[in-house]
Amino acid sequence: MNNDRPDNDLLAVGEVLIDLISTEYSEDLQGAIAFQRMQGGSPANLAVNIVRLGGKAALAARAGEDGFGRFLKASLDVVGVDTRYLVLDQNHQTSLVFVAKTPGTPDFQAYRSADYQLTSKDIPDAAIDGSRIIHTTTWPLSLQPSRSVVLDVLKKAQEKGKIVSLDPNFSQKIWQDVGEARKVLIEAFKYVSITKASLDDSRRLFGGQDTPEDYIQRFHELGPSIVVFTQGKEGSLVSQNGVILERLPARPIKVVDATGAGDSFWAGFLIAFLDGMPLVKCLHFAREVVEIKLRTVGTLPPGLNKEIILRQL
Repeated sequence: MNNDRPDNDLLAVGEVLIDLISTEYSEDLQGAIAFQRMQGGSPANLAVNIVRLGGKAALAARAGEDGFGRFLKASLDVVGVDTRYLVLDQNHQTSLVFVAKTPGTPDFQAYRSADYQLTSKDIPDAAIDGSRIIHTTTWPLSLQPSRSVVLDVLKKAQEKGKIVSLDPNFSQKIWQDVGEARKVLIEAFKYVSITKASLDDSRRLFGGQDTPEDYIQRFHELGPSIVVFTQGKEGSLVSQNGVILERLPARPIKVVDATGAGDSFWAGFLIAFLDGMPLVKCLHFAREVVEIKLRTVGTLPPGLNKEIILRQL
């Protein structure tokens, strides 16, 4: 890993979009009537959460040169996310995702346009050099041209000694060809050092009803030395080099909105990881952070104090 202190703790590469979240709880979109506009996109949410936990984050992404795109940039700028690498595309519209608000895994429907139009010029080497962690998700890998761009970024990041993070948030609603998804993710994971996988995503990606331990081993075999595995109400695990270090149960709380919970959890884990905390403590810190998010509609609320959260561990 490079010893020079980069400008940003994290460079999030991938989608920024408009989440239209139902204003009332609904099991699916068929029952949803009214929607509230929110800044969305997993990498963008992660960048926001990193900043709200006291870190520095940049976002490399594309939105439309339209009202929604300008809203997204303004929202990120207000939080303090570095938007130098956010391109407002004149030829494509901002991507939209309709989401049913629910305490569980939400039903959603995406209308994609600008988010997957990334080019190599959008993410210069300086963006990689200036960040400690390079993070991405399955979404930008699901379509060209962003797929090739992101794979190249991950390869460069590994060669430069960066921490490379991938959230395999796979869904057939976004990537219908499961075989193609597996092939592309196998290529991507060659460059990944740390990953956060969920039980739902693993079952969608690999199929079957394997145990968490089996799925964790599969991810290790693909490349990452650190695998964090989340199971919703069943809690989470962290494994290093094939050895499970902790099985952390979830605590019962009243869930207001589960949308983006994984991004909040991962922001908490990565902030603790960058602070040099042991992996087990990182997992505990991540649980504290995600509980805050689950009580909030949208991303993590402003005004968080990392030191106060740490004292609760």
